[in-house]
Amino acid sequence: MSDTPALTADRVRADIAGLLGCDPAEVSADENLLDRGLDSVRIMSLIERWRAAGATGLEFPDLAERPELGHWTALLAGEKP
Repeated sequence: MSDTPALTADRVRADIAGLLGCDPAEVSADENLLDRGLDSVRIMSLIERWRAAGATGLEFPDLAERPELGHWTALLAGEKP
C-alpha cells in the first residue's frame, strides 16, 4: 500500500496552489492556470506527482489542452471531459 495521499479534489487544488505560491482557496475551478502562471515544467512536475499517487495514465496533453482546475479534477477522478 502506498503512503501517498489519494488524489482528492482538495489535494489537486493544494498541489496546484503550492506551485503557484498562493492559497488553495484562490484557485478557481474555471480559471486558466497558464494565465495564472503555471508553466509546462510545473505541469510536468504535477504529472509526475499525480502518477506516483495512482494516475498512471495521465499525460501532458491531458492537462495542457484544458488548463483548468475543474477539468483536471474531473480527469483525475476518472470522469470523461
